[in-house]
Amino acid sequence: MEQLLRETLLASGTALLGIFLLPLALVRGPAEVAEPPQTPAADTALEQTEEAESPAAPHDRERTLRVLEGNTVREMTMEDYLFGVTAAEMPASFAEEALKAQAVAARTYTLYKLISGGNHGDTADICTDSTCCQAYIAPESARANWGENAESYTEKIRTAVAATDGEAILYGGVPILAVFHASSAGLTRAAGQVWQNDLPYLKPVDSPEAAESIPNYYSRVEFSPADLKQRLLAKIPGAELSGEKKNWLKNAVRDGADSVETVEVGGVTVRGTVVRAALGLRSACFEWELQDGNFVFYVTGHGHGVGLSQYGADAMAEAGADYREILTHYYTGVTVAVYAG
Repeated sequence: MEQLLRETLLASGTALLGIFLLPLALVRGPAEVAEPPQTPAADTALEQTEEAESPAAPHDRERTLRVLEGNTVREMTMEDYLFGVTAAEMPASFAEEALKAQAVAARTYTLYKLISGGNHGDTADICTDSTCCQAYIAPESARANWGENAESYTEKIRTAVAATDGEAILYGGVPILAVFHASSAGLTRAAGQVWQNDLPYLKPVDSPEAAESIPNYYSRVEFSPADLKQRLLAKIPGAELSGEKKNWLKNAVRDGADSVETVEVGGVTVRGTVVRAALGLRSACFEWELQDGNFVFYVTGHGHGVGLSQYGADAMAEAGADYREILTHYYTGVTVAVYAG
């Protein structure tokens, strides 16, 4: 779900000013308010959640979505869609509270797309392409993948969706852009460090990452000079990649998570995310060196690093945190409540 977020955030920044001036009950835009509230303590957030819930709010079975699968638009309930998204986006072996957090994040992201107009105009509300919206897997395909665990995993996913029925992550009473990623480098990133605009609820926070149990948490990629040059020039045509190879990439500026914010590539300063995309690296938390004439990159984590870390959420759940504590940790200044919009 990383691609196209750059465009979404840019559009969000333009739309936010108008949203600030509307009553919350009429908001039809990104989750923002004029003055961001202070980050609530866990007990305060839970108290606000209980007060905000409304039995009249439309819950998952009562909300129908138009979902684009390939070239076909299918209608399904929010409940059925969230089963497929949660099953596709997070391993069903994860702790129940982590799965609940994922279900709420997926529901919130979907509501945000419904409010903001999404990427598909009048054709569909959302799609099943993970490079555009969120990943999705049909229940029968998920069961086939789970094999002997099909029954128990199906029940875990259905419970995660049902137990959080209608709940969303709210900032100023409006669903947020609830982006998520697989694993961070111990600290998540601000939206503005990855895309063009900052959002008050997408701030860096500590993230417990059990590196030893995360597949490919540390990865290594090697490129010949010719391959590296071709890949980088495709994204950065103005780069001058000649002369001493040690000067092709230099002057990296890093954030608190040690991710590359900017780096000079052939005399052109670009964001680390541009290099990540050009080279297909698992994250922008990378280092490099020359070995026997080739460029070797060492990468930590997986994903853009903004918002919920899925492996971090699982670690928090295993340590005893519930899904609301997980969500209010990863998204700054939010509440978790049934959304009545």
